[in-house]
Amino acid sequence: MRTGYFYSLIFAFLTSASIAVIAAPTVKPESVASPQTVEQPTGTQGAKVDLNGADAATLQRELSGIGKGKAEAIVAYRESNGPFSSVDELLEVKGIGKAILDRNRDKLEVN
Repeated sequence: MRTGYFYSLIFAFLTSASIAVIAAPTVKPESVASPQTVEQPTGTQGAKVDLNGADAATLQRELSGIGKGKAEAIVAYRESNGPFSSVDELLEVKGIGKAILDRNRDKLEVN
């Protein structure tokens, strides 16, 4: 009789422990890391991209709507025509339209 009672207690304990583990919310590593990931880009958003000094990788990373091809086109235009005199001159680069320029105007500067 004592062993039956003991086994019943062990069974009840293990059952409640397994239910608690299953019902407990899980914390995903992405949700823990996302506040740090969100904080880093906001710090770099204040910095402007220099059209005359940035390489293709920087242009692609910092500007929205600018992929690898457009970033390389900006660098090629700069190398063949000299440095940009204004941000509006970016419209002369093939593939860059008014919408992309307006979207990125606050992020760009010409030094």
